[in-house]
Order: sequence, then structure tokens, then C-alpha cells
Amino acid sequence: MTDNKAPYVPGHGLLTGRTAVITAAAGTGIGGATARRFLEEGARVVLGDAHERRLKETVATLAGEFGEERVAGRVSDVTDEAQIDALYDLAEERHGRLDAVVNNAGLGGTALLTEMTDEQWDRVIDVTLNGTFRCTRAALRRMKAGGHGGVVVNNASVVGWRAQAGQAHYAAAKAGVMALTRCAAVEAAAYRVRVNAVSPSLAMHPHLVKVTTPELLAALTEREAFGRYAEPWEVANVIVFLASGYSSYMTGETVSVSSQHP
Repeated sequence: MTDNKAPYVPGHGLLTGRTAVITAAAGTGIGGATARRFLEEGARVVLGDAHERRLKETVATLAGEFGEERVAGRVSDVTDEAQIDALYDLAEERHGRLDAVVNNAGLGGTALLTEMTDEQWDRVIDVTLNGTFRCTRAALRRMKAGGHGGVVVNNASVVGWRAQAGQAHYAAAKAGVMALTRCAAVEAAAYRVRVNAVSPSLAMHPHLVKVTTPELLAALTEREAFGRYAEPWEVANVIVFLASGYSSYMTGETVSVSSQHP
């Protein structure tokens, strides 16, 4: 990997006064980076994650930096509709409205199709695709009732466009997220809600690097135009753009955060 990291971009108040819910937001990945970037851009955030300890730690850290009145969290599993509703309830109870939702929750895995079990397939589809569906549906219902518009940003993947051995379940789920995004956008436009997606290729953080073999990391990095993996905050910056007024005429789009759009 070449040492050509981009400089961190400071906040410019792009999301001032807005309330956002972000799923899978605990820890050092894209969700955690998105929570931080939203706060730096002036938003109030409500974080969801299935991992209770990491969620508490993340909320405490961000609340210490940005103020307790701007940060809250609730344990939530995107396979459980009641937990999703409770997460959105918390946002509306604290701030009176829901302006943006970032559906970041997803589950991967590696298995050749001939060896893949029904359980492996179903689990990845249920978290990654069905979870995005449940969260999007609940968000659109509330935004439609609220009458003030809103934004939904889904996390897809370049694997939804291209083939990769061992990734049939994940690729199918992410391709489904892209299709869901397009269809939801057409329906939601009538009540001024935009629905878009980001499609990262290789976004790494320290914990993920530790569990990735050097050989695999090198092979994946070779595909990248900049000769390095993306920092999670670089993907989060694109999510900020899609949630902000700068993308006011964009909906139904999947934005590739890489050079790997087919």
C-alpha cells in the first residue's frame, strides 16, 4: 500500500439542525465514521448497533466530544422490526423529527456456492438486504407522515456490481440493496424524500486489518486506483454529501466510492 492518504476534511455545517439515525454505528468502521462526520457537520445523531458494549462506548465518546444533547444510542438488531421502531422513536422523542437515515448494517462472509448452507445464505440476506428493507420502510413511513421530506442513504458495495468467488450471498444482498434504493426513490419522491446509496470497494479500519491476511489485503489493494484502501471517513464524506442539500436533485443513485464501477 502506498503512503498517499488524503487529508481529513473539516466540517462545514452541512447538516446543522438535522436529526439522523445511523445503524451499525458502533466502532471504527463506516458507521462510526459516519456518526462522527455527521456530528462535525452539525447534526444530532441517534446510533443503533447490535453490540451493546461497543455502542455504549461509542455514544459516551461522541457525547463527551459533541455534547450529550446531540448524541444518543439504542441497541438495535435490524432483523427485528420492533427494535428498529424503537430506534426511530428515540430520535423523534429527543428531537421531534427524523431527517436522515443511514442504513449501514450488513453482514458478510466467505463460502463457495457449492459449500454454502441455507443458514449462511439466509443470515447474510436477512441482515444485509432485509434489514435495509425494514429500516427503509420504517423511515419512509415516518418521513411521509412528518411531511417535511428527508433523506435515506443505504450502504451497498461494488460486489453488488461485480463477481467475486465466495461472495454469492453478499453480492446478491448488495445488488438487492441497489435495486431497493432505486425503487424506493421513485416512490418516496412524491413526499420529498430522497433515497440514494454508496458503493464502497475496500474500506478498512485497524480491527479489520488485523483479521485480514496480508495476502488478501495486498490482492484487494491492487485493484484500487490509488493503490490503497479507503479510510472509513472517506466513505462517510460521500454519505454526508448525499444527506446534505448539495445533492438535492439526486435520488435513486448508487455512488461508487472507488474506481470499480463496471
